[in-house]
Amino acid sequence: MVVAFSSQLLESLLTPGRLALLSVLFVVVSFIIDIARLPKCPDSLPRVGSGRGLIASVKNCVLYVTRYNDWVADGYEKYNKQGRAFVAPSSLSRPSEIVVPKSQTAWMLEQPDRVLSTKEAHNDTLFNHYQFGIDDEFPVRTLHKHLARNLVSLLPGIQDEVHASINDVYGTDTENWKTLNIWDSLIGIVSRVTNRILVGDPLCRNEEFLKNQVIFADAVVRNSLIMNLIPKVFHFIIGPLLTRTNRRAWRKTYEIGKATIEQRLRDTERKESGLDIEVPEDMLTWLIRQAKADGAADELSPVMLSKRLLPVEFAAIHTTVLTASNILLDLASSDPSLGYIDAIRKETSQALEKGNGSWTKESLANLHLTDSAIKESMRVSYFARGLTHRKVVAPEGVTNPTEGWHAPEGSFLMLDLAGAHLDPETFPEPEKYDAFRFVKLREQLEPKNPEEAMKIKRLGMVTTSAEHLTFSHGRHACPGRFFVAHELKMILAYLVNNYEIKHIEKRPINDWVGATVIPPVKATIEVKRRKA
Repeated sequence: MVVAFSSQLLESLLTPGRLALLSVLFVVVSFIIDIARLPKCPDSLPRVGSGRGLIASVKNCVLYVTRYNDWVADGYEKYNKQGRAFVAPSSLSRPSEIVVPKSQTAWMLEQPDRVLSTKEAHNDTLFNHYQFGIDDEFPVRTLHKHLARNLVSLLPGIQDEVHASINDVYGTDTENWKTLNIWDSLIGIVSRVTNRILVGDPLCRNEEFLKNQVIFADAVVRNSLIMNLIPKVFHFIIGPLLTRTNRRAWRKTYEIGKATIEQRLRDTERKESGLDIEVPEDMLTWLIRQAKADGAADELSPVMLSKRLLPVEFAAIHTTVLTASNILLDLASSDPSLGYIDAIRKETSQALEKGNGSWTKESLANLHLTDSAIKESMRVSYFARGLTHRKVVAPEGVTNPTEGWHAPEGSFLMLDLAGAHLDPETFPEPEKYDAFRFVKLREQLEPKNPEEAMKIKRLGMVTTSAEHLTFSHGRHACPGRFFVAHELKMILAYLVNNYEIKHIEKRPINDWVGATVIPPVKATIEVKRRKA
């Protein structure tokens, strides 16, 4: 009887309305606890957003999705340009960020990893534990050691894949215009070209393998956005649920690629034993080679090698598609009378003619017009407010010597990419896409003058600086940027030489969600194969 009475009492108390109210209160309390536990930014620093205090913090979290870009742009003008850092609100599960002025870039990037960590900043941004199941340190270190030294030998394979993938996606019809979704078409091209240097041929042409690598990359972006908007107290529940898509996609790529990985392991062993066997130079081989050099036997299983490819697949595919999409939109929407596409077509066709149809490191490096058009698109059509972040990991925190402020352990520091890229003091008419902006700057310099020769070198798209942050900057700059530069130049060269691209009257605009740009994924382009 007592049990029945207690059950009836509980049912009368826990009505649907009361349950809903309790749920809301639980979420609100979780947010408040999250905010209270975040590291406190220095009181001496100015703030953008809704101000200080608990209520202001809650309001900032709510407005973050729509107002973040405007807040940081305002802070750049008011404070960064005067050499001052400022505090910008962040998403619900992350601490506010200290936006370091461009004048202090060197100080921030020269801090040792035991003080300011790139790795931990990435882990917190992408939730590596849930998304990848591993961190990205080993594959990034492998890229640093092996990509640059092997890139020249990879160029013929990259060129083959660029030509074959574009032919397949864009078609060969010389009579009729073809309407293509820009994002989808570039996914089909970039995923193939990227995997040519990650896993080699023929796996790079396996449609099911590529489809699931793209699904995985898309899931990482989506899940990161969602997780950043959810209190940390829920992450242990939401994280595994959200990332089921990741695990399914990885499992399918593993099942398809397992035989290739196992064969590569056998071939590497046989080659090391003295047999005359050719082992392809690609990321898979480099991971095996690096694991052996490190004596890391646990890295040599097919499962682990497959997982080690995931962070590279994500970074290489998604960012390159974003960049290539912006390049096409910027060029196609530019005034045709400016002759951007015609000039790039002439430059690239002449370079190919001199090289008998093949690209070399030197011929790609000498594509100054093409390089400028790509870099200018990266400057004006960026895909995040900031790409250079550091997390304070030193227990004692870090003190800024210029302004004297102190950031405690757990704080985040960042550089404002968009502010630097759109600063009119550095780039006149900064909002304008001027494809040959950097060529014009090059023509003003004397290459025989050592000081000006260094300035010329810094004008290239792969040379990072405080004014060119697309590949980040400093010792943790993107290790794959040289491959990306070659890949983008080859893709653009093949497109403009083999296809007519119809002019777009108005460039579709990018949208913002917090600190991230959402590209116009429904934008289309009309192309037609040029007659030989």
